[in-house]
Amino acid sequence: MTNITVHQAIRSDLDDVAELFDKYRQFYGQPSDIQAARRFLLARVNNGESIILLAKQGEQIVGFAQLFPAFSSVSLARTFILNDLYVSPAGRRQGVATRLLLAAEEFAKKVGAVRLTLSTATTNEPAQALYKLAGWKRDENFHVFHRVIPA
Repeated sequence: MTNITVHQAIRSDLDDVAELFDKYRQFYGQPSDIQAARRFLLARVNNGESIILLAKQGEQIVGFAQLFPAFSSVSLARTFILNDLYVSPAGRRQGVATRLLLAAEEFAKKVGAVRLTLSTATTNEPAQALYKLAGWKRDENFHVFHRVIPA
């Protein structure tokens, strides 16, 4: 994990983040649309709706994580959803994802959150192995359901 730094993104970082965010979306089967990716990220940052953490190796951005704030009614506390995590092929197998997970945890702790939650595709076994290795636990008590809202 040498020469990897992580910082919170600011508006001037969004062009670089948008490229990685677009590649992340393509990984999950979405068509490329860098301008839409940038608009989405800009809206989240402008409205204080997400925290974007950037990983750099030297001067090159090699990964990002995006946290969305949430709250736990049961715990009466702040939580975060680690909704997006992506490392470029150039940054893989070098500790970038681990650095981003640690930075997310540090940020959450700093602002008083009690939990980070994430989900990944059932077929994304490399990510699942990483999360387990990093100390994340699979929730065996709850099933996650979602409903798509028709347009």
